Amino acid sequence: MNMLILGANSEIALAAGRVFAQKEGANLYLASRNVAALEKKARDIELRYQVKATPLAFDALDYASHQAFYEALAPKPDVVLVAFGTLPDQKAAERSFEQAKLALDSNFTGAMSILEVVAADFELKGRGCIIGLSSPAGLRGRKSNYIYGAAKGALQIYLSGLRHRLFPAGVRVMTVFPGFVRTKMTEHMDLPAKLTADPDEVGADIYAGYSKHKDVIYSKWFWRFIMYIIRALPEFMFKKTNL
Repeated sequence: MNMLILGANSEIALAAGRVFAQKEGANLYLASRNVAALEKKARDIELRYQVKATPLAFDALDYASHQAFYEALAPKPDVVLVAFGTLPDQKAAERSFEQAKLALDSNFTGAMSILEVVAADFELKGRGCIIGLSSPAGLRGRKSNYIYGAAKGALQIYLSGLRHRLFPAGVRVMTVFPGFVRTKMTEHMDLPAKLTADPDEVGADIYAGYSKHKDVIYSKWFWRFIMYIIRALPEFMFKKTNL
């Protein structure tokens, strides 16, 4: 198996890659803007799991480069994990359209750009699996993070449509909804311990979902029920909450 991880400097992405390397003997393409930061991580994976791990330069916002980036991969991946994205400052994004647009592009538009390239290849071959990291924030707009939520909500709808399109070709698309996770992106936040996962837990959940041919998974599992309750609140009640 060959696996392409886009946004491979993400703690969740690396954790998932390690599980695939361990369980499937997957050779990894580790792609990110910061290739230097990937070098040591790639060597560690190779030594630990006896697989090939190749650091690659990839810019999610350089849409014009995506086709050539994918065409240069040899061999082509069997599994593609999209894990890049940013968590914007909501108040700053409200004041600055440029920051709001960056949040949308880095969390959605970049993913759509590269995944259309991947989807065309997988559809032609009649096999492959795409895994995309969305967020519970994309399941209902909340005043605390609705710009980030809008981007992740768009990604969720996109992955759902891609799954519908590619199913007849035998290509799988899995959407992942990680709840609170202890990462560098959330280190400034005061997260509730009992509701917060470590990247290794999410990585294990991603692999479990892949192994069981799931379409949608939540990590931790109880976020499915938390979001069910939040989404079920009538709008006249929800707008009075302080979420």
